[in-house]
Amino acid sequence: MEAYIGIIIRTFSAILLLLLVAQLLGKQTISNMTLRDFVTGITIGTIAANLAFNETQKWTHLLLSLIVITVTSIVLSIIALKSRKMRRLISGSPSILIEGGRILEDNMRKLRYSMDSLDQALRGKGIFNVEEVEYAVLEDNGTVSVLKKDEHQYVTKKDMKLRSHKQAFPVELIMDGIVIEENLKNNGLTREWLDSELRRRGKQISDVFYGVRGTQHQLVFDYYKDGITKPIDKE
Repeated sequence: MEAYIGIIIRTFSAILLLLLVAQLLGKQTISNMTLRDFVTGITIGTIAANLAFNETQKWTHLLLSLIVITVTSIVLSIIALKSRKMRRLISGSPSILIEGGRILEDNMRKLRYSMDSLDQALRGKGIFNVEEVEYAVLEDNGTVSVLKKDEHQYVTKKDMKLRSHKQAFPVELIMDGIVIEENLKNNGLTREWLDSELRRRGKQISDVFYGVRGTQHQLVFDYYKDGITKPIDKE
């Protein structure tokens, strides 16, 4: 029984330490994982797993190892910020896959990047015909950035000389049926104002699952009873 309790405590401690390390390393490690971030993540995961289950290892040794890898990763991040040359050495550099509409087979061969992978990356950006692409770049975090040929680019309001309107950041007012008081206060809104807007629609807060003020200050509400009796995708 004591062994089980020990494992539970060690596992819980490992999770807390991982959350702390993730906060220290920053959001970029999660959202834009470079080669350095990938290696760091695997190493930290291995150390945390040993901390949780390997009772033959002293937890102080594992904790020291975790601190060293975390500090090393932070130092490398600072060095990468200071020096472009070191950043390329530590995290890698982008590689061109398509240039001037032509696929660079040699670059793809060096990167061991298949045509299937390129097609998949292009489809993820809504491009199903490779001839639409002027440039494609494999970034150091593994994503593919694409510049379409001029004739295949979307027309913008500026191209059409249409008037543009300033957009605001969306503000979530209600989530999961609960009013987000902090968002109301930070945007100069009140609970009374929200109640009145819902009354105009014949609703009250208890009817609302999700509510947001959009980019044009329009109000959008999703109600618990939305009239959909037969969902298309039903689990």
